[in-house]
Amino acid sequence: MIRASLLALACLTTAPALASEPVFLRETLVVEGPQITLGDLFEVGGPQAATVLARSPAPGARTALDVNYVRQIAADHELDWANASGLLRLTITRASRVVDARELTGMLEGELFAREGGQHEVQLANTNLALHAPIDTIGGPQISALNYDPRTGMLSADIAPFDGAASVRVTGRAYQTIDIPVLVQPVAAGEVIGDDDIRWVSLRSDRVRPDSVLDPGAIIGHQARRALRAGEPLRGYDVQEAILVNRGDLVTLMFEARGIQLSVRARAMENAADGELIRFVNLQSNRTVEAMVDGPGRARVFASPAASF
Repeated sequence: MIRASLLALACLTTAPALASEPVFLRETLVVEGPQITLGDLFEVGGPQAATVLARSPAPGARTALDVNYVRQIAADHELDWANASGLLRLTITRASRVVDARELTGMLEGELFAREGGQHEVQLANTNLALHAPIDTIGGPQISALNYDPRTGMLSADIAPFDGAASVRVTGRAYQTIDIPVLVQPVAAGEVIGDDDIRWVSLRSDRVRPDSVLDPGAIIGHQARRALRAGEPLRGYDVQEAILVNRGDLVTLMFEARGIQLSVRARAMENAADGELIRFVNLQSNRTVEAMVDGPGRARVFASPAASF
């Protein structure tokens, strides 16, 4: 009896251990939940995949795990990781919904419009600022507090990246803006600007010169005095009334009074826009006459024809 028991014990102690399952590290170590599991690191399934190794870092942040610790936990669950690459630590990133600086500035500009009744351009003190929310959270970022000084433009705001999250302090400056007409594309000197050549842009008011043209009526139908670039505010001297008569052009001079209508050919001595009074040379009498341009190739004389012509 004793001999049989010893034989059975010997057989148990010499029986081979259960073989461990070889596993391979995932190419990207990214977790979404609050815990890091074996399934996040290795391509495994079943109960082994749910084994917790550590708490996840904050959304968007990273943490590192010791390789020996990970190998031991894996081995305890019959997983064999060879670590063929000889890694010393494993770096794991937690996935997140990112609220970037562009979205934050848009939120603040919208809040300022609601409070102040005007358009603003917000510049954050940290232009690379980004807030992170867990993948599975509900609700977007919310402004819990906003302080703004219109005199200096300084602002600070407390923003929660998701419902129930702790607020993050955001600072920067807000600049009042105005809408201003600019050219859609470059315009050559002498070219007349039309309706389709104008679009509206919002610019910081401190960057708009006092002599900038704000009324599109002072641009449309006018002529560029010089080559003008697209997207830049126009100043008063950049445009002029469209030239209808150029110096040296031949025009018809008209005179009308009490049923009398006279017309002669003349040569312009100056450039003129519609409604401008300039000098002409009567080609018949060779006299200099002042007349008002009232259309392409036309001018009207208001003095006595006997004295003028």
